[in-house]
Amino acid sequence: MDEFTRRFHISGEKDAEIHSILSAVYQALEEKGYNPIDQIVGYILSEDPTYITNHKGARTMIRKIDRDELLHVLVRTYLSQPPFDTDKNEK
Repeated sequence: MDEFTRRFHISGEKDAEIHSILSAVYQALEEKGYNPIDQIVGYILSEDPTYITNHKGARTMIRKIDRDELLHVLVRTYLSQPPFDTDKNEK
């Protein structure tokens, strides 16, 4: 059996769409009084749409994003940022 690495690529246009949807979902969750980060993480881990409110169509919007693409964008964006200064957070 041949082993190879699969390549995964998302276009800049898709990045912008994911950012727009995720921002709108975040805002809808916040407006309804939820912790948006906890709810979005719950959705990503379980793919259970009930983590996302129906407010402003957020549940429908987030289901338009492929979970693998979402994770790809999140990891790439996180790793492209400078490291956090943990000394500042401990004070």
